[in-house]
Amino acid sequence: MYTRKTKNALTVFILTIVLAMTITACGGKNNNTTNQPTEKPSDTAEGGTSTGDSALAKALNGDFKGKKVTMFGPFTDADEVKFNESIKAFEEKSGIDIAYEGSKEFEATISVRVNGGNAPDIADFPQPGLLKGFVNSGKVIDVKSFLSDEYLKKQYNQSWLDMATMKGTSGGVMSGIWARSSVKSLVWYNKKAFAEAGYTVPKTWTELMALTDQIAKDGDPAWSIGIESGTATGWPATDWMEDIMLRTTTPENYDKWVSGELPFTDPVVKNAAEKMAEIWFNEDYVYGGKKSIATTSFGDAVKPLFDNPPKAWLHRQAGFITSFFPEGLTADDYDWFPLPAIDEQYGQPALISGDIYAMFNDRPEVRAVMEFFTTGESLKAWIQTGGVTAPMNDADPSWYPNEQERRMAEFVKTAETIRFDGSDLMPGAVGAGTFWKGMTDWVSGTVDLDTALKEIQAGWKK
Repeated sequence: MYTRKTKNALTVFILTIVLAMTITACGGKNNNTTNQPTEKPSDTAEGGTSTGDSALAKALNGDFKGKKVTMFGPFTDADEVKFNESIKAFEEKSGIDIAYEGSKEFEATISVRVNGGNAPDIADFPQPGLLKGFVNSGKVIDVKSFLSDEYLKKQYNQSWLDMATMKGTSGGVMSGIWARSSVKSLVWYNKKAFAEAGYTVPKTWTELMALTDQIAKDGDPAWSIGIESGTATGWPATDWMEDIMLRTTTPENYDKWVSGELPFTDPVVKNAAEKMAEIWFNEDYVYGGKKSIATTSFGDAVKPLFDNPPKAWLHRQAGFITSFFPEGLTADDYDWFPLPAIDEQYGQPALISGDIYAMFNDRPEVRAVMEFFTTGESLKAWIQTGGVTAPMNDADPSWYPNEQERRMAEFVKTAETIRFDGSDLMPGAVGAGTFWKGMTDWVSGTVDLDTALKEIQAGWKK
């Protein structure tokens, strides 16, 4: 846990935020009961821009001192501590109490609360697919009712705004704002051993396959892969598929695939699976061979990279995997490179996961808190502890604890295309159901690829 910021640091924070907010929208009229957007004030222009101060600026001036904003989400244990630490300075300055409640049963509980008329002011959705249902039914406040396009485009790259736009009862709705994120398109390696072996970081898929083959010729499998995760077994395989889809077809096709318009049985999807199989199903390329993938825990799969000598050399996984590294390692012992582009016309995309904060009750103090969450400052304390990447453009690179995490942030910021984890966007019957199971069945050899794709597609009928 990080200690409380000094008065000087807090003063700089306040001045920075107030200046930045001059282009944002003002808070609307107080409404403590409705969960529908309030009417725009008469001095508010189309798109949420205003001639007055923003809600956040007013909050930092103490206008909402003593107000309470409720928030519900999946952060528990250590994550809850880190979240509360990240909002402490804002609460102290504004006088707003952000009353956060964390639950390991968030996904089941949020529906009960919203549909029962007991929605929190703000909810944190780690799976945008779950949020989509509330947006479709008109229960979520459109962020653009109080934040301008100009401000949102300053704070976020367009891909983030696209991913937050969902269909509401009267057209497109900016369903929320992005908070912490995690980069998934990363290939990890043992930095020292890699250099001693004379291997170089591949820049293209052709170079990656050449390296994979060279390591096999040198007597080792290049890749360590595991997809076992209890009742969630199979999710690492879906991540690989998503990354390869982004590299072998258009972002539009990826979006259609995620929404169900492009079926799993389409040749575009099958092509991605076959590209994946070039590595996964080659016995010389995978530690333990194909048969070990479905029974190896995803958290254990990275460890062979750090045996002495390494038993495997490459592992594709999100930034959080450092939590599963053997004890005693430092940032000097490991590094990562982006999963290379396959087809150059699709550039170097970034697959991400993350949290989107949605607003259910429209009051000035809730607007102020939402606006605060669009700033990098809202994540600063959390970023400094490691394992979190800020989607906001104003996050200072110096906040990251090491060079690897600074590069992750830069990778996301400069990626030609950013897309959210596809299985988390799909309906649960598919994304966390037939997709996980079908990939596991295919990898374990229970069914062939065509059968697996048909089984996965069948989830859309549920």
